[in-house]
Amino acid sequence: MRILLFTSGTTGNSKAVMLSHKNICSNIISIASIVKVDENAEVLSILPLHHTYECTIGYLLLIYGGGKISYCEGLKYIMKNIEEFKPTFILCVPLLLENVYKKILKTLKTSLPKKYTQEEDKIIDKLPFYLKWAVKKKVKKSLGGRMKTFIVGAAAIKPEIVEAFFKLGIKVIQGYGLTECSPLVAGNNDYYYKAPSCGMPIPNVEYKIDNPNEEGIGEIIVKGPNVMLGYYENEEETKKVLKDGWFYTGDLGYMDDEEFLYISGRSKNMILTKNGENIYPEEIETILNDSDLIEESLVIGEKDGKDDVEVKAKIFPNIEAIKEFLGNKIPTKEDVRKVVSDIVKKVNAKLPNFKHIKSFKILDEDFERTTTNKVKRFGKNMEDENTENNDKK
Repeated sequence: MRILLFTSGTTGNSKAVMLSHKNICSNIISIASIVKVDENAEVLSILPLHHTYECTIGYLLLIYGGGKISYCEGLKYIMKNIEEFKPTFILCVPLLLENVYKKILKTLKTSLPKKYTQEEDKIIDKLPFYLKWAVKKKVKKSLGGRMKTFIVGAAAIKPEIVEAFFKLGIKVIQGYGLTECSPLVAGNNDYYYKAPSCGMPIPNVEYKIDNPNEEGIGEIIVKGPNVMLGYYENEEETKKVLKDGWFYTGDLGYMDDEEFLYISGRSKNMILTKNGENIYPEEIETILNDSDLIEESLVIGEKDGKDDVEVKAKIFPNIEAIKEFLGNKIPTKEDVRKVVSDIVKKVNAKLPNFKHIKSFKILDEDFERTTTNKVKRFGKNMEDENTENNDKK
C-alpha cells in the first residue's frame, strides 16, 4: 500500500481504498499510451487532489509526461484563471462543462443573426464556414486561446455537449473510473470516441458485463493491475467486491459490438417494480436535468401502499432561470410548483408508464454533495420532513 484514499460516498458510507505503487503507475502508463501528455501540456487543476481522478490524471500523469500544472484559486475564479494560465486541457466534472457551454450558447444567441440561433442544437451546423471559423476563434479565445481538451469524469455528460465542443475544435474525452481502480477503467481517447459512451477499456485493463439481462445490462466487473489491494481494515467489504481476480463495481452498464461501454446506473440505486421492471433513476434524472429550469434532481423508489414501488423525485429548481422564463417576474411558490409540474408532465410523456414520476417535492436548498460535486444519494438528501406533503403530478 502506498496511497489510502476514501471513496466519495455517493451511495453509502465512505470506505478507505488501499492503492499500491503498481496500481497507480500502471494506470498512468495506460492513460499515457492513448492520450498525449508531454512537456507542452498545461492543465488548470480545479478538482480536489484527495480525489483519485484528479490525483492520478490531473497531477501524477502530468508529472510523468513533463507537463505543467496551474492551480485554480477557487470556483468563482475559474474563467479568470483560464485567461491567466492559458491551459491546454482541463479535468472537470460535467456540471462545469455544461455551465461553460451555456455561457457559449448565450453569447452566440446575442451576437449572431436570429436565423442561426432558433434551434440550439443546430447553431454551429447552420453557420456558414466564415462565421463558423470566427465563432471557433472567439470560443477558443474565451478559454485562454490554447485549449485543446476537456477530460470529463465522475458523472455522465450529455452527448450533444460533447459533439458541440468537437464542432468548435475542442475535444471532450469522457471516461469511466472508480477510486478502487486507481481510477481509470475505460475512456474515449485521441483515436476513438463515441459521444454517448464512456469509451473503450484502457490498455492492460479488461471489463465484462456480469449476468446481463435481456437488454444486455448487467454489473460491470473489472480486472487489471490498476485494481486496488482492498478496503483498509474491512475484510468483509473487500470480499464482497473482489472475487476470483475480478472487481465487482456495483455499476450497471452494457457494451456495444466494439466494446464501447455505456453506464446505466448504480445497482444500489436501481428501482425494481412488482412486475419485475428495472428503473434506473439516473436515466430519469438526466431527462429532468435537461431543463434549464431545474438545477438538480434526485429520483427514488418508494412503496405505494399496494406492495409495489412508485417513482418519486426531489427537485431543486433554478430560480434565476425560472425568473427569466416568467419574464423577469419574481416567482412565488405557486409559480415554481406550476413550472416544475409542467416539466414533470413533459418528462413523463417521454417515458413508459412504469417509469412515470408519480409525485415530486421541491427543495429550498441544494442537495448534499461530494467533493467532486456529485449528489450524495444517501444521508440528508434522503430524509423527508413529515410536515411537508409531496406535490402530486
